[in-house]
Amino acid sequence: MQNFWDFWEIVKEVWREGYAGIDFSSLIIALGILLAALLIRGVFTKFVINRLIRFAERSESKIDDHLITALRGPIRFIPVVIGIYLALEIPGFGGEEGFSAAAGKIVRSLIVFNLFWAIYCAISPLTFLLGKLEELFSAEMVEFLVKIMKGLVVGLGAATVLQLWGIQVGPVIAGFGIVGVAVALGAQDLFKNLISGFLILAEKRFKAGDWVLVDTVVEGTVEKIGFRSTVIRRFDKAITIVPNAVFADRAVTNFSEMTYRRIYWKIGLEYSTTVEQLQQITEKIQDYLVGNEDFAQPGEALTFVVTDSFNDSSIDIMIYCFTRTTVWGEWLDIKQDFAYAIKGIVEQTGTGFAFPSVSVYRGIGAAEPDPFVPPSGYKDGHGKGVSVDRPKQ
Repeated sequence: MQNFWDFWEIVKEVWREGYAGIDFSSLIIALGILLAALLIRGVFTKFVINRLIRFAERSESKIDDHLITALRGPIRFIPVVIGIYLALEIPGFGGEEGFSAAAGKIVRSLIVFNLFWAIYCAISPLTFLLGKLEELFSAEMVEFLVKIMKGLVVGLGAATVLQLWGIQVGPVIAGFGIVGVAVALGAQDLFKNLISGFLILAEKRFKAGDWVLVDTVVEGTVEKIGFRSTVIRRFDKAITIVPNAVFADRAVTNFSEMTYRRIYWKIGLEYSTTVEQLQQITEKIQDYLVGNEDFAQPGEALTFVVTDSFNDSSIDIMIYCFTRTTVWGEWLDIKQDFAYAIKGIVEQTGTGFAFPSVSVYRGIGAAEPDPFVPPSGYKDGHGKGVSVDRPKQ
């Protein structure tokens, strides 16, 4: 019997000593409080947050809806912080006098963490305050400013927590500064890309969705502008990642910023075309353009339809005009209809389009070129065979 009581004394001693000097009673109670806090968090979410969301949905503004949704995580964390505080207040768990120094720092750190977490989550819904900046800069620039603000919040939150634990932030920042100088010396290209990316966003050279041509590098549609590189999808759907520093050394053509899209043609007519026919063709082409809603009118953009030059095998008419649309597919349709119209105009005037031809003369001082001798099996335009007598030598 005595052995049993001795064993019971050992059990009580182990129970009192517990783990790390904390008796098991305090540990069990603390765990129970934490479990209750987690259960309360579910109830808190169901009744409090959901009611706030329904209340916000009644208002005309959508800002409060997004704000409450964004703050859902920090709000749900509040019961957990309270549960940890109550658990550390248990005698024998947080110390004989209540909070020990370490327990106090833990709770204060959690409170600071939750506050800065809430600020971090609230930044994105409140970006409407930066909406006017999009008029001066671009959406990507505003996104960059939001990232900077979030980074500052994270940095301030971390510095506050370190201060609570007695760690001086100044020497840590100085140490990072020394390391930063060493890294900067070996990462000059990286910083050059970052600066170039900032300038691209600040100057609004192009934006996502623009069709650009980077001289001798790539042509395609901009998909994403980062601070180190820009993603451009070529027209064959391949992705090209261009370091931002390239844009400082290359000419960039932004086709999406075109006000109108140009058509520039030179049409060669036969030398047998008369002056009257040339005048008729240029006038009819001009009449086609003037008043046509698909084309920019002479007062809006340059428009020329003129007899331009005498080429080796043709009389050339220059057509220089602009379409209102800059969309490639629509531009192709308009250009096609214009080509059909020109073909019809030339045929109606009784002339034709020229093609390169060469006349070979019989010898020095010959007045006439050699007659054309078609090859064997030559057929005329109607598919019929043609018999031509070869000249006698």
